[in-house]
Amino acid sequence: MSLKIEIINNSHHPLPSYATALSAGMDLRAFLPDGSITLQPKERALIPTGLSMALPAGYEAQVRPRSGLAFKKGITVLNSPGTIDADYRGDIGVILINHGQEAFEITDGERIAQMVVAKHETVVWSSSKFLTNTKRGEGGFGHTGEN
Repeated sequence: MSLKIEIINNSHHPLPSYATALSAGMDLRAFLPDGSITLQPKERALIPTGLSMALPAGYEAQVRPRSGLAFKKGITVLNSPGTIDADYRGDIGVILINHGQEAFEITDGERIAQMVVAKHETVVWSSSKFLTNTKRGEGGFGHTGEN
């Protein structure tokens, strides 16, 4: 089943698409019509895509790193996964950071991140004085009982 989403493409690049039939994410491309941006090691920048969309209620879009850029160059999405809410209508920006040891040039049209559209639930809180007991209880990080 496919989900129809309205999108505006202010860039001159193709719309995000799936690389294979079973891909979960679609590549997002940098929209840098005036040139390129160079990220020095430990530097971050907001990279525009030229895309804006109208997600339906109950959906979000998650912006995630591309594994190849992360592994080969140390380039990742800083707030990963970044969330695009259904009521946001502005440009989809990607916050990239260079965790590598060399400068990295981002050029117009370069695939910089991937986007996954997913359903989500809306929570209605129910106040309580007690929670049901579990084996783990209040054990935090590293306290699942597994070695």
